[in-house]
Amino acid sequence: MGFVLLVFMCNAMVKAQDTVTIKTNAGPVVGEVSDGIRVFKGIPYAAPPVGDLRWRAPQAVAPWQSPRQCQNFSSRCPQPDVSDRPWLGKAGPMDEDCLYLNVWAPSDVKKPLPVMVWIHGGGFTIGAGSLDFYEGKAFAKEQVVLVTINYRLGPFGFFGHEALAKESPNHVSGNYGLLDQIAALQWVQRNIQSFGGDPNCVTIFGESAGSVAVTCLMVSPLAKGLFHRAIAQSGTGTSIYQQLNEPHKRSKSLHATGNVLADKLGIDASDTDALAKLRNVSAQKLLEISNPQLISQGLQGTKFGPVIDGYVLPANPGKMFANGQQHPIPLMIGSNQQDGILHASALPIRRVQGYKWILNRLFGKDGPAVFDLFPAKTNDDIKQAKLDLMTVSAFAAPSRRLAAAMQNVATPAYLYEFTRISPAAKRKGLGAVHGAEIVYLFDTFGHPTGYDQTDHQLANQMRTYWINFATTGNPNGSNLPHWPTYDVTDQHMQFGDTSQAGKHLYKQACDIFDRVVIQEQ
Repeated sequence: MGFVLLVFMCNAMVKAQDTVTIKTNAGPVVGEVSDGIRVFKGIPYAAPPVGDLRWRAPQAVAPWQSPRQCQNFSSRCPQPDVSDRPWLGKAGPMDEDCLYLNVWAPSDVKKPLPVMVWIHGGGFTIGAGSLDFYEGKAFAKEQVVLVTINYRLGPFGFFGHEALAKESPNHVSGNYGLLDQIAALQWVQRNIQSFGGDPNCVTIFGESAGSVAVTCLMVSPLAKGLFHRAIAQSGTGTSIYQQLNEPHKRSKSLHATGNVLADKLGIDASDTDALAKLRNVSAQKLLEISNPQLISQGLQGTKFGPVIDGYVLPANPGKMFANGQQHPIPLMIGSNQQDGILHASALPIRRVQGYKWILNRLFGKDGPAVFDLFPAKTNDDIKQAKLDLMTVSAFAAPSRRLAAAMQNVATPAYLYEFTRISPAAKRKGLGAVHGAEIVYLFDTFGHPTGYDQTDHQLANQMRTYWINFATTGNPNGSNLPHWPTYDVTDQHMQFGDTSQAGKHLYKQACDIFDRVVIQEQ
């Protein structure tokens, strides 16, 4: 009762029939109340990164005095047109002024609640925290304070240039999107108690690029202490090798990429006013010239994402995990049975001979063994072989590798695979594809005929595991199949038609891919 009174007094809540006002450190915000859930949309957590603040670390938001209406989502970061993808929902307008977050919280708070912060996916190129299937009511109904965030994407969030590094007090450029996520977590630490959340019980979770971000934050010294558990769904940072100034065999340096984009804009890096010119380029032109890469559309365009800068990201996350340099907090990590569907479609391999050649090129003496595990007898088999190969090599194996590495910091890890194929997916000839688990966690299935009772039961079960983990660091609880921690017994949880523990997930292939990674490092 004392906590409820404290929250009431500190926040000076002013309730109307369908609104509620809460005081944040920057000023009061007005949200909506519906079905016992308080919803706040478009709360600024940093100053608009526009004009002279483009490509700078997020700055403090200007405070306000009058109650700020936070009942509509903010604009999302400028990004390529994805209107041809109806599953992304009504994404809303775009604007560089995009550093906002959203909060779903129960109205009746009797004790400090666990906080879960969702980091959206989209290849660091598309997406927003406001998408329909990230709606947070299902979590709030289970006594969780759920936060979704926007962060800078593509050329706005991950552009690098020598002039920016010279300007920076830390001599870096490029990881502005990650710095945004850190700023959002700092906002949570300052303000979430006002919404009934416990700042000492914060879990970050994300899918795809959001999952990559989770693993980056787990090794970033700037994020230490800002969260206490982590959930990585279908993505790791193990493939991040790009550096600021030095080329890598997989990629040129970020600054070299930045110079190419500046040249396309007619701006010479040696110009004394190069930065001013770059910051004066319109958002639309910057987006058009940079042509951010979308995996589902092939490998054309500029790839944007986190870079090893020695400041936000000290080194390759996979290597840091292997060296025990990650934050010692519980980790839940996993993949979907057809996670590789986008990456496989981007590989222009159509014939068995070409498939064998690329395997030998990628895996050297292990190429024949990889072919035996992911065989293609005819050209018609290539599509499925590529899908299985990319799923295991890019998602399942790195997830297992990071789960195993948590033993280096004596912290528990929980590994999973999502295999459920809904009736809707079956009708479309799809499996448990990349991102399929999201609607289960958020209970945002949409059209009811696409899912059946098994799907809804699995959704409730998975969400319970996730919330248990966010609350205690252990997903297990009463009336749930036991989920063993990941250790030398190589066990995981499988979420399919039923939930059950399994052993040795793709063990032969994962062992090979682990060995290849060690040789590369």
